[in-house]
Amino acid sequence: MSRRSLLTAVALIGTGVVMGVVLMTSFGSNAISELFALGTTDLGARQAPATSPAAVKALNDQFVAVADAVTKSVVSISVKTDKKKMRTPFGNDFFRFFGPDGNDLEEEPQDNNNDDYDGAGSGVMVTADGYIVTNNHVVENAIEGGIKVTTADQREFKAKLVGRDPLTDLAVLKIDGGTFQAAHFADRTNIRVGEWVVAVGNPLGLKSTVTTGIISADGRAIGIVGSDRLRAQRNRFAVENFLQTDAAINPGNSGGGLFNLDGSLVGINTAIASTTGYNAGYGFAIPIDMVKSVALDLIEDGKIQRGYIGIEITSIDETSAKAAGLNNVSGVYVNKVVKGGAAEAAGLEVGDVILDVDGQPVKTSNELQNQIVLRRAGDRVKLKVWRDKKEITKTVTLKSMDDGESDVASLEGRAGGATDSSDEDPVSFKGLGFTAGPIPSDIKKDFSSKAGVFVSKVDMRGRAARRGLRPNTLILKADGKDVTSAQQLENILKSKRAGDGIMFVIVDKEGTRQAITLEVPEA
Repeated sequence: MSRRSLLTAVALIGTGVVMGVVLMTSFGSNAISELFALGTTDLGARQAPATSPAAVKALNDQFVAVADAVTKSVVSISVKTDKKKMRTPFGNDFFRFFGPDGNDLEEEPQDNNNDDYDGAGSGVMVTADGYIVTNNHVVENAIEGGIKVTTADQREFKAKLVGRDPLTDLAVLKIDGGTFQAAHFADRTNIRVGEWVVAVGNPLGLKSTVTTGIISADGRAIGIVGSDRLRAQRNRFAVENFLQTDAAINPGNSGGGLFNLDGSLVGINTAIASTTGYNAGYGFAIPIDMVKSVALDLIEDGKIQRGYIGIEITSIDETSAKAAGLNNVSGVYVNKVVKGGAAEAAGLEVGDVILDVDGQPVKTSNELQNQIVLRRAGDRVKLKVWRDKKEITKTVTLKSMDDGESDVASLEGRAGGATDSSDEDPVSFKGLGFTAGPIPSDIKKDFSSKAGVFVSKVDMRGRAARRGLRPNTLILKADGKDVTSAQQLENILKSKRAGDGIMFVIVDKEGTRQAITLEVPEA
């Protein structure tokens, strides 16, 4: 090649390089990739069809941050159970626990290292040195040394059972050998219906599962804690005040945490509403104030030093509100008073309506129970009470269960000295569905009170039966007046207008005193 040709070639190459640089600069940063992409097939659109507003992105980022933070506080629990003690603690066939002590409860852990374990659940770390809160029904049938805890980072520990409280369905475990991330407790007063929550647990053997929802309701009582379907009974001292959530929880979530969007623990997941045993949209969590109170007692003493008022109660309904002369359907009706209990000592009576505890209004019986469950034996509580259509105050010093609260207070003749009215004919109160008359002479000795009228028959489909009246009992008072004869009782009822409420005080052969309220029927 001649020298001239060589120089021409070099000039052309240089010009091409310069032009290429200019073109790349003009096309922008994607020019090279676009040129190389020529002739290839594009997959997917070039950009997202919608762009999240900043607020939505921030909310999404918050869910991610909460999930990342709180899963470190939730553990998996595997349990070896004593089959001889297995029972089914359902209140009914709709509301269910999910734990290893029933036929269709927790699924067995789904990994090869847990072949010896026949139950599973979840727990929440509440101290950095290894105390864990879970449900009582998860661990109550565990054999000695039969509880294993697996943390979110897959460390395994043998756990010690510190204590259980069947009346709130809570239990505390302890593991040793490390420092752990404890959950932060929310302020109970700041928990609101409608706020977002995150449920964390180990459903169906799926470790560290996160689901989201809202708090759907507060103060739910579903009649499951303290229930024993095999024995067809429920412990009358059991306490429920559940948070209801639509965050998906399933078998294996028992004992896991329900957290708010600050990452603070608001409750311990405990039960579901379901006909199948799996999530049907509603779950129930024990609220954080109850969790904290019970956990502290169990950690400090290994048992509960719970105080009791010594009464049996029901929520006020429209009929009992009318009978008591209340303007609002709110408060808790005292049905029975326990003999030797704190209420009897403080002067509470059957038929009283408790309106508030230490200035905190109580609208339902489970609200009252929740107020008292946070206190210990020996604590003093001030009750605002509605009696004889006016407010009074009673101060009650709570007693423990061991302080003689076993029998209901007898009337000891408080209805007054009735005369023998055996020559009277029984009266049939057809509108209410019962018959009452003089006390038969051959059974007078069976009653602690010799006053009142004897209920000989009750139509079990009638109004009185539906409100709790039973045969072979005495009606001692009606509308606050001592009852000495069936005719007098009839006159009291006739003095009321149809639709009015009226309260009966009754007593049975065991001396159990009870108040029931009825709506007066049409004449």
